[in-house]
Amino acid sequence: MWRSRIRPNLLEEVHQRLLQLIEVNQKEIIGIAEATEQEVKALQRELEQLRSETLEVIELVDRLLEEEQRARRRLAEVSSDFSRYSEADIKEAYEQAQQLQLDLLSLRSREKVLRARRDDLERTLKFLLLTKERAERLASRVAVVLDYLRKDLQELNDNWQKMLSRQDLAMKVLEAQEEERRRIAREIHDGPAQSMASVVLRVEYCLKLLTKKPEAMSKELVALQELVRGSLQEVRKIIYDLRPMALDDLGLVAALEQFLDHVRVLHQLEVEFVVMGSPRRLPGPQEAAIFRIVQEAVNNTIKHAAATRVMVKLEFVNRRLNLVVKDNGKGFVVQKVSKGPRKGFGLWSMRERAELLGSELGIFSNPGQGTVITLSVPLAGEEGENGSN
Repeated sequence: MWRSRIRPNLLEEVHQRLLQLIEVNQKEIIGIAEATEQEVKALQRELEQLRSETLEVIELVDRLLEEEQRARRRLAEVSSDFSRYSEADIKEAYEQAQQLQLDLLSLRSREKVLRARRDDLERTLKFLLLTKERAERLASRVAVVLDYLRKDLQELNDNWQKMLSRQDLAMKVLEAQEEERRRIAREIHDGPAQSMASVVLRVEYCLKLLTKKPEAMSKELVALQELVRGSLQEVRKIIYDLRPMALDDLGLVAALEQFLDHVRVLHQLEVEFVVMGSPRRLPGPQEAAIFRIVQEAVNNTIKHAAATRVMVKLEFVNRRLNLVVKDNGKGFVVQKVSKGPRKGFGLWSMRERAELLGSELGIFSNPGQGTVITLSVPLAGEEGENGSN
């Protein structure tokens, strides 16, 4: 069966896995953005401290440079005037100038290192800020995509479920068609076909009597007439089951009256048919669907409910037709029947017809409390007409 190859929850599983994967990656991106932000803050603090330290060193270098320049001028002065300054003075000036040069060289080296470190931190900070901005922007985009995916995938999943439902519907329709064909074939084989075979045999017998016992012909022809009449009734019953003529000729109410009279006589069932409001003809598809729902509900009562009484009520009100089918049978658990091996084919077919009518079938039953079927059908064409008045 091609139906069995389709996993009904496949798209839902893919849907959930895809959303989970995107959500996990979204969290990772947010985590990257948060970690980058923490690193940026730490780097900003370090850079601020480094900038302050670099500025202090630069100021110290400037001051030391002035001192070193004064020391060199002092050394030049004492070195050129031996009459005023002693050798010790010259030595002291020289050592002072030399020490200042060494200190200045050390500070300039430190300044260079600090400047390089500062520039490196500034580049790193710029890169981290850009990374943080990209991560936040990407997280925002992923959030938007995730939101769209949730909506679109849910819509896709709903469409998938509808497709599966249509496949299930198609399968059930095929099953119903095959079951109906088997039933009709059985009825024709057991009824009209057998009768026609008997007619052929009796006609052959009549032909023999015509030459041998003409006086017995009358009795045999009467029997043949009854056989043909019975066959005709069986054929009419099969035709009625396929499509009652009264439904097309006289409408829904007359067709239901005829059907319920037949049920009353054939099954010895107490049947009450109530019509309220002003009966009127409905479009053919509406009448056919409502008739089949009543037919299916009553047939279910006959087959399964062991009921002695059934009531069918039609109420024609403004813009709607309300239907109630109620029996005093043994009842059942609706959920259990709906989930059984055949999934309540009769109930399913009634629900499907109700949906085609733009309505919803109500099924109320409990063991020992009978069953009530309800339906409220919007009448075609009347919504717009009444709305325009």
